[in-house]
Amino acid sequence: MESTLLQRWQEVKQQIQKACTDSERDSVTLLAVSKTKPAEMITELAQAGQVHFGENYLQEAMEKMAEIKELVASIPATKDIVWHYIGHIQRNKTRDIAENFDWVHTVERDIIAKRLNEQRPQALGKLNVLVQVNIDNEDSKSGCLPSELESLITTIKSYDNLNLRGLMIIPSKEGSDAFERTKKLFDEIQQAHPELTQWDTLSMGMSGDMQQAIAHGSTMVRVGSAIFGARD
Repeated sequence: MESTLLQRWQEVKQQIQKACTDSERDSVTLLAVSKTKPAEMITELAQAGQVHFGENYLQEAMEKMAEIKELVASIPATKDIVWHYIGHIQRNKTRDIAENFDWVHTVERDIIAKRLNEQRPQALGKLNVLVQVNIDNEDSKSGCLPSELESLITTIKSYDNLNLRGLMIIPSKEGSDAFERTKKLFDEIQQAHPELTQWDTLSMGMSGDMQQAIAHGSTMVRVGSAIFGARD
C-alpha cells in the first residue's frame, strides 16, 4: 500500500498533468520543496521517481545531502537527485551553494552572480541560475525590479561558469496579474537575447496556485506542503 507521501505526490502530478492538458502544454517540471522535511522523505520520493528537490535553508540542506549521499550505494535513485537552491542568498553562503547545488533560483544582484561564478568548481559543469524578479515591487520580497533586469542579464550571461536559464517569482498574495507580466518579461528577454540558447525556465507557481501559473506559462512549479504536508 502506498504511503500518504506518495499518494499526495501522485495527486500533485495528476493536477499538473491536468493543468498542462487544459493549457495545451506538453509538460511542466515538478520541484518538490523539501525544506524542513527529513532526508527519509526525500529518499522515498527519489525511489519513486521524483528527481528535482528544492531547499531554502543552506545548513539544513547540506546536512540532508550528506545523509542521502551515504544512501547512494543502497538506493541508486538517490544519485539522480537534482538539487535546487530557492532561498535568499547571503554573500557568505555563495561558496557552499556553488559547490553543492545544480540550480539556483534566487539570483537578484550582480555581486551574488559574480561570487557564484567564481566559486563554482569547473569539474561540476555550469551552475544553472534563474533571476528572481520582485514582480510586484514588494518591500518584503527579495528580487530585482523589472527595470533592473536587462542590466543584470547582460552581466550574468558573460559569466563562464553560470548557465542563465530564466526567471523566478513569488507573486503577492493579492490577486494580481503577476504571472502574465512575468511571462511577458520572459518572452521579451528571449527575443532580445537570442544568444541565450537555454533560456527555457519560468519558475512560478506553488501549492496554492500552480494550475494558474501553468496556464500562464510556468515551466517549473515549486510544491511543498501539497506533497509533504504542513510544515512543522
